[in-house]
Amino acid sequence: MDTMRERFISTTTRLLGEDPRLALVLAEISRDGFQQAERAHPERVINVGIREQLMIGAGGGLALTGMRPIVHTFASFLVERPFEQVKLDFGHQDVGGVLVSAGASYDWPAGGFTHMAPGDVALLDTLDGWTVHVPGHPDEAEALLRMAAAGDDRVYVRLSLQSNDRPRPVDGARFLTVREGHDGVVIAVGPMLDNVLAATEGLDVAVLYATTVRPFDAATVRRAAGSRTADVVLVEPYLAGTSTSAVNDALADIPHRVLGLGVARRELRRYGRIDEHLTAHGLDPAGLRDRISGFLAR
Repeated sequence: MDTMRERFISTTTRLLGEDPRLALVLAEISRDGFQQAERAHPERVINVGIREQLMIGAGGGLALTGMRPIVHTFASFLVERPFEQVKLDFGHQDVGGVLVSAGASYDWPAGGFTHMAPGDVALLDTLDGWTVHVPGHPDEAEALLRMAAAGDDRVYVRLSLQSNDRPRPVDGARFLTVREGHDGVVIAVGPMLDNVLAATEGLDVAVLYATTVRPFDAATVRRAAGSRTADVVLVEPYLAGTSTSAVNDALADIPHRVLGLGVARRELRRYGRIDEHLTAHGLDPAGLRDRISGFLAR
């Protein structure tokens, strides 16, 4: 199976040939993968070098001319480093575009903290009007990318090396009910689904699968929670608690408890491997089982 990033490259290469409105803006990262696209569409594949602020500015400028820019690099260089440009050149100018990240929270541990971005979605949450997709499989990444490329709004697509074993249906809006249950609701975001399913095996809980987290699908959460009281566990592959306020808003009129699980704020200063980072943050099946069952038992 290919990775989400590999699927992004092949899909975007095809899309550039299908839609003359599309343009791709890079800052060196993944340039090798787009050599074919660059040869075929030299006027619409732009590499600005290691200048991430310029990359966002160029994308915003293309959008002002009526183009649909797809802007890509590691999440830390796409959202965090040029955040002012994201805020102004897309948001303040009120133009659309597609930001597609790689690296996720800790996909390349050997790159160190400079290449980790567990706070990217929380940071984008400070801005208005962004749709945020967090696919959990390359097939889902392709489907969501195609939806984003065809639109006119501001979209962030968060890719990861972590992947579930099979794709699920995605529509770019609603959460998917994967398992029914009565003792609580567990929301698994993107590549967290397989670990959540393993962790909740045998528990009488509903499992919802979220691949589009902004806008937040409050209606599906309300239906799963019921109308009397609710316990909700949110498992996100980025900063813990990023979406707890969205759950609280969805259930504001009924008694409820929310446990937000994700990447801890403390910095892990050893490189390690992806699976070791998952375990350190309690996002492996065993860690999730302990925390979910402990929360529901209280």
